[in-house]
Amino acid sequence: MPELRKDPVIGRWVIIATERGKRPTDFPTRTDRVDSRICPFCPGNESATPPEILTLREHGTYPNTPGWRVRTISNKFPALKIEGDLQREGVGIFDKMNGIGAHEVIIETPNHEQELESMSISQVAEVLWMYRERVLDLEKDSRFRYVMVFKNKGVAAGASLSHSHSQLIATPVVPKRVAEELSGAHKYFEYKERCIFCDIVRQELNDKIRVISENDSFVAIEPFAPRFPFETWLLPKQHESRFVKIGDDRIESLAAVLKDCLWRISTVLNNPPYNYMIHAAPHTSEHGLQYHWHIELIPKLTRVAGFEWGTGFYINPTPPEDAAQYLREAQVTSPAPQPVNPPH
Repeated sequence: MPELRKDPVIGRWVIIATERGKRPTDFPTRTDRVDSRICPFCPGNESATPPEILTLREHGTYPNTPGWRVRTISNKFPALKIEGDLQREGVGIFDKMNGIGAHEVIIETPNHEQELESMSISQVAEVLWMYRERVLDLEKDSRFRYVMVFKNKGVAAGASLSHSHSQLIATPVVPKRVAEELSGAHKYFEYKERCIFCDIVRQELNDKIRVISENDSFVAIEPFAPRFPFETWLLPKQHESRFVKIGDDRIESLAAVLKDCLWRISTVLNNPPYNYMIHAAPHTSEHGLQYHWHIELIPKLTRVAGFEWGTGFYINPTPPEDAAQYLREAQVTSPAPQPVNPPH
């Protein structure tokens, strides 16, 4: 019989359609890799992009030339623009402001064919280091209240170029989805004086039925009430409200779990499109004891249709316990971990 499950953080209900019972092989294979004749993200084509903002590059190489390992640039077609003032104003009952923000692209590797899941742990760690440094820098701008880091892989997930990359957008308001989590975490903390995410981590580590991967610092789980099949969360085991607080000593640990999850999802689901997003407490908020940063990873296996748009319910054909078992049991062979030298 189908189940209704309630997300304990924001109170959203989802339908686990157990009678539809989809296994990994029941989802259609998507071959939607995008390629352009000349990839602007490949080494040698640096002039086709805006100037780099921050790079990790080999010693002796020069800005906006080959020799980089991870490269951050402004988005050529930004959703929000960094120049100008907000100029908030009311128009009758409505509110508006200028589209001020920042929109950057993190090119994760010079290798056009390489994906995060096939990189070494040290390479993934450098990408995470870049996320942290760019968020920390943008948070210095008093116009910005939130910086969202996210990755789209594949056309179905919103990517327009196949060369492996992530993005970040700084916004002058806290996004609604994050605000809902902050509110839910606050209500739980007021009632129990504990972090809801810490309680989730403790229970999942105790039960073990929805855990996919873990190490000393991080755990990856299938959440109890997932919106989508094989939706995966990565959380620090110890309480931490903001991603940027992660030190160089733990970036490698996060890289190892993220790479492992991506490799398992790629193996079990035949390299699907996916999105991931880093949710963290805003730097302007007082949610340090209440909120717990995490990464939400969502393979694009189903479509959101009229019922979901009309009700806010999501229908998930794969119970998270089954998804976790498929991913745990995957025969995963990936490059061995490599030590990380913190970038400078």
